[in-house]
Formats: sequence, C-alpha cells, structure tokens
Amino acid sequence: MYERIAVPIDGSPTSNKALVAALNLASGMGGRARLRLLHVVDESALITGMDSMGSYPAELFQAIRDDGARIIEDAMKIAAAAGVEADSVLFDNPGQRLGETVAAAVRAWPADLVVVGTHGRRGIAHMLLGSGAEQIIRLAPVPVLVVRSPEKPEEGTP
Repeated sequence: MYERIAVPIDGSPTSNKALVAALNLASGMGGRARLRLLHVVDESALITGMDSMGSYPAELFQAIRDDGARIIEDAMKIAAAAGVEADSVLFDNPGQRLGETVAAAVRAWPADLVVVGTHGRRGIAHMLLGSGAEQIIRLAPVPVLVVRSPEKPEEGTP
C-alpha cells in the first residue's frame, strides 16, 4: 500500500519512535517499501547565536548542520539494521518553515505517506514552540501518520 514513506527526523525520542513505526510499516511491505529520512536544520537553535550584525556565525550554523548529519547517519544505521532501504536529505533553508520544507520534499520525491512524531505539547509550550507535526499535517499532500510521544508531557512542559 505505502511504498514511499517520508520520515522527518530530529533525533528526539518521539522522532525515533516515528522512525520505528515507519520501519515496521515498510518491513510489512515485503521489500517493496523504502524510506526517505528528512532532517530540517532547526532555525530556532540559531536565534540566540546571532552576531552583532544580526547574522549567523558560520561556525554555529556548521555545528548545527553537522548535528543534523549525525542524526541522519544514526537513523540510516537503524534502517539498515532493520533491512529497510532508505535514503536521506538534509535541508538547511533558513526562513522556510518545517511544514513547507517537508511538504515540498514529499511532492518532489514523491512520497505516498509521511510518518511524523509529535511531542503532544499543550498550553503555553504549544503556543511558544508551536507544533512541527501540526504544520506537516496541514501542508502535506499525502496522508500523515502521527506517532505520539513515548511519554505524555506534563501540562506546561516542552
């Protein structure tokens, strides 16, 4: 049924749980399904690192990009260990929202399912941090399987 599964990953326990769910789906397809692992460089991590000119120091951006590459590498090893064919893409497009980046990647590949983790934030944490999963659900051109956080966060915690 689903042969091209896109999985946005950020290295969090919730993201890893979504990766496992996607691998389980792909494994059940008798070798016909493959994954595309997507990592979007988190611009919010750059906010506090601006220099006096309002730009990002190259070293900080490179460190965050390197962290993204490590997250992808770890996820690729997990996919290989599960025997599921996978490839990956790292996006570092400052100014583009997570949901827009994932939706564009899904269209370009083209995927027929997105599997994404959600932290299940509520209250002030949701208002301040937003929800990447919510953006993806709204903008994805294909069905989205949402995998909840391994543990339910307490009200008001990120």
